Amino acid sequence: MEEKKEYVVEVEDLTVYYELEKETVKAVNGISFKLEKGRTLGFVGETGSGKTTTALSLLHLVPDPPGVIKSGKVNVCGHDMLALKPHQLTKVRGKDISMIFQDPMTSLDPVFPVVDQIMEAIMLHEDVNKSEAYQKAIKMLELVGIPEERAHEYPHQFSGGMKQRVVISIALACNPQVLIADEPTTALDVTIQAQVLDLMKNLRKQYGTSMIMITHDLGIIAEVCDEVAVIYAGSIVEKGTVREIFKHTRHPYTEGLFNSVPDVKNRGRELTPIPGLMPDPTNLPAGCAFAERCSYATDACKTNKPSEHREGDHVFFCSAYDDPGFAIKRKDS
Repeated sequence: MEEKKEYVVEVEDLTVYYELEKETVKAVNGISFKLEKGRTLGFVGETGSGKTTTALSLLHLVPDPPGVIKSGKVNVCGHDMLALKPHQLTKVRGKDISMIFQDPMTSLDPVFPVVDQIMEAIMLHEDVNKSEAYQKAIKMLELVGIPEERAHEYPHQFSGGMKQRVVISIALACNPQVLIADEPTTALDVTIQAQVLDLMKNLRKQYGTSMIMITHDLGIIAEVCDEVAVIYAGSIVEKGTVREIFKHTRHPYTEGLFNSVPDVKNRGRELTPIPGLMPDPTNLPAGCAFAERCSYATDACKTNKPSEHREGDHVFFCSAYDDPGFAIKRKDS
């Protein structure tokens, strides 16, 4: 008998717009996905593709105005996030789901010592006194490699990598079931990036935390994630396990991402960048949003929405596969 999967995040047909005075930015357009308990899902795509807005929707933190969640369902750890009132959301955020924001430099309050900021999160969600909160905050700092003697220092006294460690300790202080990491290594140099990624992988194993990793770096996806959702112009164009996406790439956009990444095993290979730019989110095309940049596109692609295709749990949205000949030609290429 097949074991029933337990999902900690379920998103169905999520649509988010930013409604400005003169135009409407269609940031997220009908995204659906599930995150299984203990697994890590990677969101990969270009800047402006809708990755962060999707993540903010999970915490119901889309700035309103101008952000408006037009439709969809968002269930996190059994909570209907879009139906909860502000005081209910405060109890869920940090306890059931936490987020490491993109820039550690602006995620910390400059006027409070870092230990106070971790204590605040602990005392908000757990029934502990100040002394107990302090001891747990020190433990969290030591867990991310920051000694107790630095606990009373202020954010400006820490390097970028150390600040990111503090942000991670705050996010994990109450042992959330779901952790969202939004480009957690963008502002860090390569050596510190590796340390932060190793730290997150170890903490995930230790706490059994489910994670959503947002990045445009395919190397990070390969190292950290179990599954991948490739996002383009506010829609998921391909999703599956890391192995399926890397070994059996199906969508032309995903193929373009891989072709534009250097290959250390074949240093003589010429990089092939994806031509053009992502479409204006205030004026998305009627058909496939990738059609103007796609070497496989037909006239039908420019007018018809992409059709869905499945190979087990591997899903991709591309009308070119409606032609069996195309599917055979592209098979495992």
